[in-house]
Amino acid sequence: MPTPLEIVEAEALKLSASERALLAEHLLASLDQDNEIDAAWAAEVASRLAGIDGGSISGVPLQATLAQTRAALE
Repeated sequence: MPTPLEIVEAEALKLSASERALLAEHLLASLDQDNEIDAAWAAEVASRLAGIDGGSISGVPLQATLAQTRAALE
């Protein structure tokens, strides 16, 4: 008798490649759910947005950020 996991796997393999990719994405995301971490990130985002809105934080142009990242990787 197949286990529930074997049944789900067999059914999932009948899906199209794009459907399987979406299912895999959802399953992986379900493993990473941590409300404490989500709350900390939300607080960090709110803090950074307040800094930008208040003028105490300025943005860096994308091209400058990419150039700096590329230089660091060389």
